[in-house]
Amino acid sequence: MSRLPLLTQSSPEAIFAWRQGHPVRVQTFLRDVEQVAASMPAGRHVLNTCSNRYEFCVGFAAAVMSNRVSLLPSTRTPDTVAQLRAMAPDLFHLGDAPGGLDLPFLSFPASSPANSGAHLAVPMIPVEQQVAQVFTSGSTGTPLAHSKTWGALAHCVRSGSSRIDQTVDCGPLQLVGTVPPQHMYGFESTLLLALQGGAVLSAAHPFYPADIAAALADVPAPRLLVSTPVHLRALLASGVSLPPVAMVLCATAPLDHTLACAVEQSLGAPLLEIYGSTETGQIATRRTAQTDVWTLFPEIALKETLNGAVQAQGGHLDEPVPLGDNIERLDNQHFRLLGRHTDGVNIAGKRSSLTHLNHQLLSIPGVVDGAFYMPGGNDTGVPRIMAFVVAPTLQRDALQAALRQRIDPAFLPRPLVLVESLPRNTTGKLPNAALAALAAENGRKTEARS
Repeated sequence: MSRLPLLTQSSPEAIFAWRQGHPVRVQTFLRDVEQVAASMPAGRHVLNTCSNRYEFCVGFAAAVMSNRVSLLPSTRTPDTVAQLRAMAPDLFHLGDAPGGLDLPFLSFPASSPANSGAHLAVPMIPVEQQVAQVFTSGSTGTPLAHSKTWGALAHCVRSGSSRIDQTVDCGPLQLVGTVPPQHMYGFESTLLLALQGGAVLSAAHPFYPADIAAALADVPAPRLLVSTPVHLRALLASGVSLPPVAMVLCATAPLDHTLACAVEQSLGAPLLEIYGSTETGQIATRRTAQTDVWTLFPEIALKETLNGAVQAQGGHLDEPVPLGDNIERLDNQHFRLLGRHTDGVNIAGKRSSLTHLNHQLLSIPGVVDGAFYMPGGNDTGVPRIMAFVVAPTLQRDALQAALRQRIDPAFLPRPLVLVESLPRNTTGKLPNAALAALAAENGRKTEARS
């Protein structure tokens, strides 16, 4: 059976990670992995909630080394945990604290083992070994599991790493991420990029602009910032000064061309946007400030089925995977993204998309954040569309007037609701359920006033 190394850095004294400004060598990382693997209970399935990115990486690597499977759900609600336990009765929890989860708990060790002086060899992992199950939420809210093997993950991330190397050529990148490692994008582009792409991991998980600046300052150049459109927009709006950044990676939602240009100009670094999904992993990139065209990874191809749907196949994908987006194929390696299948809005015979409407809303000066929402979904025939907007310096009338200049009157939001913040998750996404709850809350407030 073919095998691949747990990490591509082979020198024992190479720096694998940074913790609070201090380097962690490859040998220390391997000793930490060995210690955690030895302390794990008999169960084969692990729920790793470590908030420290280095500790999460050690826990994941320990699970891989001991032939265990890490479960990476989209949420950790009691209902989700109960479903995970039903799926994997031997599931145990590795983390910083029990966190109220109804699972056997293993606390991450408080200190590293003493250096024995003997060098540990980098473990070689069978490419067919299942190492993770990642989850998306289905239409019913039930987590849908997607199994990932070590070979598929390594192949995928090495392809992404090659694309990074084509964009910047400046030696090992010191990686700071604003996204959690439990999310597919953060899992691939922070943790796995350190294990299989030669990047040096920062243990920090900054969220606010000042914290991002501090985390970047804690690692030497050249620096790679792995972030999202929401985090980047907030970072620019804050005016916080950053140390030099060599490159920016971005994913989780389509990135606006204007924002991409502003990021590149402000940071003086190229921005590479990643296209992918939980099901496929990353499969394409684009330099968004320069083009709207995506370039597939070399071994990935898009195939149109008889019913007009588009599937991704080849490379790290064991079988064709349907895409949830409307795709315009340009040739074998290039495509444009036209929006989600569920993104279309049809009101009074006129068509638009939530992506387009959100773009127009966010382009209004003074709008910090915002999102359109169609109550009940887009297939109910309800001709009422809402918008929630964070714009502390603007009045509702001014916002409506600005929207009239940008969108057809049929799509003007009724109502337009001013809010202090939107219920985005840790990756900057707006779950449909969260928007539905916000809409229901607004409806109750409206009834109470009438």
